Amino acid sequence: MADHILTADMVKWGPGPASLPAGAEAALLDGDMAKPGSEFTVRLRLPDGWKVPAHFHPKDEHVTVLQGAFWMGLGDKFDEAALKEMPAGGFHQIPTGVHHFAMAKGQTIIQLHGVGAWGITYVNPAEDPRTKSAKK
Repeated sequence: MADHILTADMVKWGPGPASLPAGAEAALLDGDMAKPGSEFTVRLRLPDGWKVPAHFHPKDEHVTVLQGAFWMGLGDKFDEAALKEMPAGGFHQIPTGVHHFAMAKGQTIIQLHGVGAWGITYVNPAEDPRTKSAKK
């Protein structure tokens, strides 16, 4: 296996995936999110106030907060009163199929680790950014 070391200044940020609300930036550090069985690590840089509605994933999701504060809640719809703070250094493992939602307060960077093929399904399909952009 080749050495794979990245320092923060080497991370290449690009637009977030269409499956996430606008404003997110993404950097795939390792792996292939679309390939079944492939482990991956991706970073998301989120602007202050960024929100993702209630959704779930086909595989476990592992979230580590690298910078800022990421707020997460469990349930079928976004409820700011139900959010719990995950400050920098915080970690959360969300099991397959668990409905959850989140928000960034201040510019926030999170790192996700999982196994492909990765996906996101919104509890309310009308809140799916892919559906919204398709209607424009």
